[in-house]
Amino acid sequence: MDITPSEAYELFLKDPNSFKSSAPAPEECLDVFQRVSQTAESILCVTVSTQLSMMYTAASEAAARARKELPETTIEVMDSHQATPSQGMIALAAARAAAAGQELAEVVRAAERVRDKVNVVILLDTIRHVYRCGRIPKVASQLGSLLSIRPILTVSGLVHFAGMARSRKQGIERALRMMRDKVGERPVHAAVTHAYALEEAEKLMKRVAAEFNCVELWLSEFSPIMGYACGTGTVGVSFYPKDAEGA
Repeated sequence: MDITPSEAYELFLKDPNSFKSSAPAPEECLDVFQRVSQTAESILCVTVSTQLSMMYTAASEAAARARKELPETTIEVMDSHQATPSQGMIALAAARAAAAGQELAEVVRAAERVRDKVNVVILLDTIRHVYRCGRIPKVASQLGSLLSIRPILTVSGLVHFAGMARSRKQGIERALRMMRDKVGERPVHAAVTHAYALEEAEKLMKRVAAEFNCVELWLSEFSPIMGYACGTGTVGVSFYPKDAEGA
C-alpha cells in the first residue's frame, strides 16, 4: 500500500525468489465492508477469478459475517472470472451503473454483461516465472526462457496458453489479430497494461488507438501480484466490444 507497482518491480528484479503472494484474510475484507458501509447502503465486491485466488472465498466469508454485524447493508460478492484490467472493466461498469443511480440488482447486471464479453490477451517477455501460475513445471519454464520463448496468455476463469512467439514483435502482431478476431469492426472499450514496460505499453497503446475504433482506451500497470507470475516486460490488452444498445 505504500509503494508503487514500479517500485515493487524494482525489488522483484533484485530478488525474484523473495516475492510471495497470499489472499487477504476474511477479517481484512470485513474491515473494508465496515468502512464502506458508513457511506453506502449496498456493496458489490468484484474479485479476481476464484480459480486464480482465494480472494472470492475470503470476501464471501466476510460478507456472511457482515450480514450479521451490518444488517442494514446489502453485500454482494462477484467472481469476475478475470484478472488484470479486464477485472477492472467489470468493476468500472458496475461503478458507472451505481453513479447513474441504479439499484444494486441493476449494478450487478451491468457488471455481468461486461463479464460475459470481456477478453484479455497477455504477452510475456519471458516464460521463466510463469510456473508460478501452476500451469507448467518450473523446469519447463526455465528451459523455455533459455530458448527466448514468449507465451501468449488469455484469462477465462483460469489462465490459458493461446500460443507462443519467438519475438515481442511477433507476439504483439498475434495479440492484435486475436483482438481483431473478437471485436471485428465494432467500437471497443480497451485497456493496455504492462509490468515495468511503460515504453512498450505506450507503443502498443498507439497501435490499438490507430487500428481500432476505441470508445475508451486506458493505460495501466500490472499489479505486483500479477507480475509475480508473469515477470517484468509483460504487456497486454483487455477489451470488449460496445453493443448496439451502447453497453
